[in-house]
Amino acid sequence: MEVFWEYVKAFVIGGLFCAIAQILIDKTNITPARVMVAFVVAGVVISAVGWYQPIIDFAGAGATVPIIGFGHVMAKGVREAVDKKGILGIFTGAFTAGAAGVTAAMVFGYLAAIIFKPKEK
Repeated sequence: MEVFWEYVKAFVIGGLFCAIAQILIDKTNITPARVMVAFVVAGVVISAVGWYQPIIDFAGAGATVPIIGFGHVMAKGVREAVDKKGILGIFTGAFTAGAAGVTAAMVFGYLAAIIFKPKEK
């Protein structure tokens, strides 16, 4: 039964992030691209003040999978790289931490482009 509640928490928190994004897109003139950028920046800021890890501890994948979680991963990567490499970590940490996610997005995007044929309008 405990696993069930883990899924529920992940669904609710992840859904909340998605609902906020959808409301911003539907009710404002903000473009989807700018909403995505705002969510990445929000993930960095919320992580920097130390509030994102408790959200992850509560919601698990519901907080790490959405785009806001990518901002947290980048901030965490910079923090760890600065601890190991000093000031150079500011420039390398986000790329190292986010490399797996970016690579996966590129590979799966490429595979989807090969498998599915877009229709001409």
